[in-house]
Amino acid sequence: MSTPATPPATSGPAAPGSWRLVFHDDFDGASLDPARWTTCYDWNLGGCTNAGNHESEWYLPGQVAVGGGVLSLTATRRATIGSDGDSYAWRSGMVSTGRDSWAGTPRHTFEQGYFAASIRVPSGQGLFPAFWLMPDTRSTPPEIDIAEFAGSAPQVQMTLHWAGPGGADLHQQRRYGPLDLAAGYHVFALDWESTSLTWYVDGVSRYRLTDHIPDVPMEMLLNLAVGYPTEPPPSLGSAVMQVAWVRVWQH
Repeated sequence: MSTPATPPATSGPAAPGSWRLVFHDDFDGASLDPARWTTCYDWNLGGCTNAGNHESEWYLPGQVAVGGGVLSLTATRRATIGSDGDSYAWRSGMVSTGRDSWAGTPRHTFEQGYFAASIRVPSGQGLFPAFWLMPDTRSTPPEIDIAEFAGSAPQVQMTLHWAGPGGADLHQQRRYGPLDLAAGYHVFALDWESTSLTWYVDGVSRYRLTDHIPDVPMEMLLNLAVGYPTEPPPSLGSAVMQVAWVRVWQH
């Protein structure tokens, strides 16, 4: 499959139906738009991490940059003490439409819609870039992973998580590839309807589910995690996830 070295131009949803644009960012300024994004999870306290995955990064706003029409999330191997008192081997970048802090108000939440982003994904063992949705209740499941890239395999993971008996985290997943991820941009998208979820890669439907469809408002996130499922090799000192644009449409 050929891969564009430059970001594909934006277009309407690949899914059928009548759509209206409700959120967009072309990252055409010189800095991140604070009305659209924050740089941590809802539990931000001088930075944050995803302790549930035992990741190796501490997210900091200095690892997020906008310039040249691109959002850059940079992971750097640099020992960092988090506000939780733990030491992290890496610092990295993320953005979310959620809150600045636990007691804050989410910037934007979405219930159903067509979510799309043009992303250039770094390749390498121990990197875990993701484009996903989590409930505004600050806890999962449910969770919709529009595009995840765990390990060094040249494929995208598309996953739905839901709560099973006793609150157990159950999931269904499909992988699609191979993709020449680091060579250029791909458009990853999700059509979230009341009775179905359909994942798209470069405008082509690649996965569909019709059970356990979430019905709660969700925040949208893009992040470059490190140390999951394994640690990066010692030779890797930095990596960058680039995002050319993000769009959300609804009926």
